[in-house]
Amino acid sequence: MGLFKNKNMSKENSKKDSMEKIVSLAKRRGFVFQGSEIYGGLANSYDFGPLGVELKNNIKKLWWKTFVQERGDILGLDSTIIMSPKVWEASGHIEGFHDPLVEDKKTHERYRLDHLLEENGVNVSGMSFDDMSAKIKEMSLKSPNGNELTNPKQFNMMFKTSVGPAEDSSDDVYLRPETAQGMFVDFKQILESSRVRVPFGIAQIGKAFRNEITTGNFIFRVREFEQMEIEYFIKEDDWKDQFEKWLYDMKKWVKAMGLDESKVFYHEIAKDDLAHYSKRTIDIEYEFPFGQKELYGLAYRTDFDLKAHQEKSGKDMSFQDPVTGEKYIPHVIEPSWGLDRTFLAVMHSAYDEVEARSGKDDATHEKEIVLRLPKSLAPYKVAILPLSKKEDLTNLAKEIASDLRKEFMVDYDETQSIGKRYRRQDEIGTPYCVTVDFDSLEDKKVTVRDRDTMEQDRINISDLKDYIKDKMSEE
Repeated sequence: MGLFKNKNMSKENSKKDSMEKIVSLAKRRGFVFQGSEIYGGLANSYDFGPLGVELKNNIKKLWWKTFVQERGDILGLDSTIIMSPKVWEASGHIEGFHDPLVEDKKTHERYRLDHLLEENGVNVSGMSFDDMSAKIKEMSLKSPNGNELTNPKQFNMMFKTSVGPAEDSSDDVYLRPETAQGMFVDFKQILESSRVRVPFGIAQIGKAFRNEITTGNFIFRVREFEQMEIEYFIKEDDWKDQFEKWLYDMKKWVKAMGLDESKVFYHEIAKDDLAHYSKRTIDIEYEFPFGQKELYGLAYRTDFDLKAHQEKSGKDMSFQDPVTGEKYIPHVIEPSWGLDRTFLAVMHSAYDEVEARSGKDDATHEKEIVLRLPKSLAPYKVAILPLSKKEDLTNLAKEIASDLRKEFMVDYDETQSIGKRYRRQDEIGTPYCVTVDFDSLEDKKVTVRDRDTMEQDRINISDLKDYIKDKMSEE
């Protein structure tokens, strides 16, 4: 037994180390910073630094290109974060968007009741709030600190604020907990202003806010996050075929992100655990260092949302087929992607450690980090590295960098040895390093080094832009 225990402990320590290395790299190289750090930081608040915002934007650009630009049946939307509170009444969020909460009587730390039960070996699948409350009493469950817990209560996760100069309950509004409702509320206006017919979709990328009881694991569970969502409107009879098509498209997206597919799992949600609006849901989960957790979701929301808004607003939310004259409220397939979680999964899958390879001047015999990001996602596509700081060489290198910036994000680096500069670029995932040497002044050629293969090609400066374009298209 001791041997197996030691192996398990070693595995857990390895996972912990893996997460710590990613967090360290993210801060050191400017991917993610602690929010409000100069004031001691705000818990579970993070800012995306210069490289992080590029990686994040590249994910969004590829998502938009894949699901909006390259299709003729999906339109974009950017709806407001603060909406009429009637939206959240109709959607069921005000009444039902709750997590079960318990509190440590001494420390006043709050915990998710379902999470505490699961950590103590209880399968909460299908359990109601009352069932979980009874179970915690039956077990005389204590807090992780060993203290008594308060009686469970339901905690609404929406952030409440007020509009106008004076705080009054009649002016209460909420920061949206999801982007989906904006697409349902604007469904009719999009239908009337565009020449679209069912089936068609609405796509949106935007911030959402949830006052989570339990946060943590870096950027995985935070109170302010970004979603990429589509509401795809269909005829009811077509839902099974459309569901499978979207599942296929989401699997293709996983590959495009370069995720380790051995760590991706497709979890069919049991009927008793489905959300109130769903008839079928598949959670696409990823094995993070801290466990297998939800990354994306695919849900068949039926016609719940449009019907609810029609009833609450009194507005007709139906679609009338211009050819057949048939009138009906469309059903909806909803593929949903967490952007921040995608960012973390991409970083985790891309992270690699190799034997020192930067050059003789950097032969420390330590492991080197290579961030093997898909080329389309890399913050910088090219790094320009003059071999010396001599003026004629740096002038040429800067000219090359300036020209390439018309097509790509380019980093220019002339500090420290060439080996250390290679190492820095490997750590941030730059696919190609261009070395400008003294021969470049005469033969008008540069050396291009590939991040993954380590192959080096001598290329005419005049051909460099096309060369990199061709290499980028090979992915």
